Amino acid sequence: MSLRTLQPSPSIIYNYRVRLLLKQEKNINTDTDSKHIVYLSLGTNLGDRSAHLQTAIEALSTKLDVVEISPVYETEPWGYSDQPQFLNQVVKCQTKLDPEALFGFIKQLEIDLGREKTFRFGPRVIDIDLLFIDELILDTPNLTVPHDGIPDRAFVLVPLADLAPEFKHPVIGLTVEEMLAQVDTSGVALFSQA
Repeated sequence: MSLRTLQPSPSIIYNYRVRLLLKQEKNINTDTDSKHIVYLSLGTNLGDRSAHLQTAIEALSTKLDVVEISPVYETEPWGYSDQPQFLNQVVKCQTKLDPEALFGFIKQLEIDLGREKTFRFGPRVIDIDLLFIDELILDTPNLTVPHDGIPDRAFVLVPLADLAPEFKHPVIGLTVEEMLAQVDTSGVALFSQA
């Protein structure tokens, strides 16, 4: 199921934008001042993969409160198979950053950690995807929340289920566990450094 075809309610987008404008332009306290629960997916398949994940988590903690970290999984490449296997994990964080600022921080962090543009689904030193921000539904030209690939990707759902099996996807209404039951997990294995 592709989330690109689903549109969030205009009232959700409107309410979010109103709160954001009030906060930015009038310096009024709104509920965006509270900490938000955020789930991030981390992936890497180049170089010292374990070190890249650890470095990314340390760098995330400069602006986010890292609350919980899933185990690391070794996974088959997705979308383009002629490349090394990935290491993937999910991180639960808290933040006061608004969605656009959070997304900008993540994208800059990827660059700072050595990510270079190649091609879609290609190899990478680090990939950080913004999965969920609370139960927010947001679709802008720059950012879609929840991430539209969640329901189809075992490499995201397996570690996400370790942290939040009962979390309900705000668009499709299924829990992480229910989405996981619908995907092939044969290419996902718990990673063990020998």
